[in-house]
Amino acid sequence: MNTSVTVGQPGSSSVEPSRQAGGAPLHRRLARSPALRVAGRRLLIAIPVLWGVTFLTFVVLNALPGDAASALLGANATPQEVRALSIKLHLNEPLLVRYGHWLGAALHGDLGTSLYYNQSVTSILWQRLPVTIELVVYALVITFVVSVPLAVVSARRPRGGIDRTSMALSMGGLSIAPYVLALLLILVFAVDLRWLPALAQGTGGDIRDLTLPAITLAIPLIGFYTRFLRADLLEQMQSEDYTVTALAKGLSRGQVLTRHALRNSAIGLITVIGLNLATLIGATVIVEQIFGLSGIGSQLLKAINNRDVPLVEGIVLVFATIVVLANLGTDLLYDVLDPRIRHGRSRS
Repeated sequence: MNTSVTVGQPGSSSVEPSRQAGGAPLHRRLARSPALRVAGRRLLIAIPVLWGVTFLTFVVLNALPGDAASALLGANATPQEVRALSIKLHLNEPLLVRYGHWLGAALHGDLGTSLYYNQSVTSILWQRLPVTIELVVYALVITFVVSVPLAVVSARRPRGGIDRTSMALSMGGLSIAPYVLALLLILVFAVDLRWLPALAQGTGGDIRDLTLPAITLAIPLIGFYTRFLRADLLEQMQSEDYTVTALAKGLSRGQVLTRHALRNSAIGLITVIGLNLATLIGATVIVEQIFGLSGIGSQLLKAINNRDVPLVEGIVLVFATIVVLANLGTDLLYDVLDPRIRHGRSRS
């Protein structure tokens, strides 16, 4: 018996390869995805943001007194030597011309060569970036492990002993400057107790070398996130219908906090984390310098002192890219935590 079916004729049982079970082509379904639309808009916005950051950095560096030639040759260099090195490094060219050369090379993946180290900027970033990333991640882990349980316990019994104590400690953590906090931690844990090293013992990100710097970064964050999350949890418990209904059904206050209110409050917490990430990365510049860590934060200060424009531009570009991607990830997490959120879609 002949059972062949003519492809493409009316009444045929075949299905177009580009279509899935839902009937719509795959590329159209992806185009209608709210998450992909958000990612596309964010990436388009990131282009002028990254350009503006690099351009302003270039202008500010060139507005500072001195130049790379003077910094490289030292105070005993003659004007002729400084001028010769400036010509060799193309520092005598107009600012916009030099920025145009750097931007054109950066668009092709070449961030230039460090004026001070005479080494590829990309290779320096690959060597130093892992230490900074490990430090930031370590600080965030400490922050979440401490602040989330502390906020839940405080919200469970507001104005209780734990709540008052945590609010006082949080205010203290927010009030103290990072460099003062770093010196106090060194005095207690490195000098008196001798539990941890005061300065990094190697070039890598050893856990002992990262602990004190991570705690230095985490303490202000713990204070801020604890206060923010506690206030949001209390608002959820007092004004939202779903928490009142859950309590009326016999669930304990702790169960309502952990099972219901905490998930909704996490959306606001993630928003704050995304907004504060730039401040956290900026703090690594000071903390890495104090503890002798070989990350790109401490390298940024050295590059500014040496007027090493290509290296400064590369580090600033990496920092800005990390912040942009983190904020993009924050937006995409909204759909995971609450599927009812749909970016850019009308509710009408």
